[in-house]
This record gives sequence, structure tokens and C-alpha cells, in this order.
Amino acid sequence: MVEFIPAAKKSGTVTGVYAALGDSFVSSPVDSLELTYEGIPGDNHAGNLRKSGGREPWYPRGTEMRNERQLSLLGAEELVEVAAALEIDELNPGWIGGNIVIKGIPHFSLLPARTILFFEGGVSIRIDGDNGPCRIAGRSIADHVPGRDDLEMTFPNLAKHKRGLVGWVEREGTIEPGEQVTARIWEQWIYPV
Repeated sequence: MVEFIPAAKKSGTVTGVYAALGDSFVSSPVDSLELTYEGIPGDNHAGNLRKSGGREPWYPRGTEMRNERQLSLLGAEELVEVAAALEIDELNPGWIGGNIVIKGIPHFSLLPARTILFFEGGVSIRIDGDNGPCRIAGRSIADHVPGRDDLEMTFPNLAKHKRGLVGWVEREGTIEPGEQVTARIWEQWIYPV
């Protein structure tokens, strides 16, 4: 028997916005994000298309594909939890390439694929799924915390299911800190195997 969980809505607040405008995925705080259908113009992850990598072993590396990873979204509460697990004072969203930090939506990284985030200013972002923590982000954290080279290897395990989400722009516009956001979560079920 399959259990169906009804659709729901959860609300939160944008606490920070960031962009990676250089060659690195590391992002820096900005006053606002101007989003187009390609993501954040000039950002390291912008574009309608991207090249496949280690996350897509079913394609030869470098295969052109749809860019469902235009944006990295993080839960403010989860950043605190992961920092505590890593035994560091803070986990700066920019160190792991975050673009939008949202406070107030419980278990943020567990929002299912297809969830739509509706921002107060009119933007909507479609969630593709969770952003699995990797050693590259762990290395970036280690580079910002002197004497903690171990973070490269411990981050992937300690941040599992708390690393945030990736998504793409469904409706263009501007996002600013302090803005309210509503997650529209579709009806859910577990496919029986």
C-alpha cells in the first residue's frame, strides 16, 4: 500500500543572498540577486546548459545537459547544525557556494524535488533536489578555518541531508534579504519497489 501525503506550504525568510562572480564557486554577499532564466548573470553556475561531471556518471564527463543547478539554496538553521557537527564557530554560506539562505523552513534540505519557492517580490525557483556535500566544498571550508585540513573529508559525511538544495529559475526577478518566501510542496509518496 502506498501512503500519499497531501500537498503543503511552509514559510520562511531570506536572510542572505550571495553570488559567485569569479572563477570559483565560492560566493560573496550582495545587496540583492537579479535572477534571469539563466540564473544569476555572471555567476559561476549561470546558464541554461552545463557540462556533466561526477554527479552524472551515466553521461561521459563534459556532456552538455540542462542546468538544474543554477542556484544553491541553504537553510540557516542547518548551517548552524553543520557548523556544530564540524566543531567550527560558523559555516559561512559563501564558503560552500551558497546563493540564497532561508530561515524558518524546518528540515530545509529535505524539501522534495518539484517544490516551488515563491518569493515575496515575484521570483519563483523550482527545486531539483538536495545538494550532496562533496570534498570540494569541504576543501573550501578547510581553507577558511586554519589548522582544520580534516574538514575536507569530514564535511561530506557530517553535512549529509543538511547541505541545502539546488534549483533553477522558474520566474525571473529580484530577491533581497528580509523577503518572505513560501515553499509549495507537492503531494508526496514513496514509489514502491
